[in-house]
Amino acid sequence: YTQDPAQILSKTFRDTGGYDGPVLIRDIEFESRCEHHLAPFIGRAHVAYIPNGKILGLSKIARVVDVFARRMQVQERLTAEIAQAIQKSLKPKGVAVMLEAEHFCMKVRGARKDHAVTVTTQFTGEYAKDDDLREEFLLQVRA
Repeated sequence: YTQDPAQILSKTFRDTGGYDGPVLIRDIEFESRCEHHLAPFIGRAHVAYIPNGKILGLSKIARVVDVFARRMQVQERLTAEIAQAIQKSLKPKGVAVMLEAEHFCMKVRGARKDHAVTVTTQFTGEYAKDDDLREEFLLQVRA
């Protein structure tokens, strides 16, 4: 809870070599705990951003996912926190985040649905405005 995602995201690189397309890191594994049932939920994060004059070291995205995932969470808030932290710190043209996770509270109690996967998304900037850009993100995640 004391880790600051802004500090993790503060080291950037200005030499993009003219690159201004989306940067996607997909299949970032994470584990979190449901704040309602204390049961784990385990999944994969897919995070993209469109540079706006600077880029991040790729490990920084995975570290930000971990910072928020290690807290007691709900998947919906985890998705939003990742997107908001990147948007606020990096100020890219847009951010796209998709989380896919299996919730053990669904597997071992209540509904007992072993293979149900919950998918959440959050889009900012150009991703929120541009249907084609969102579609490209979704296609790349599924590739």
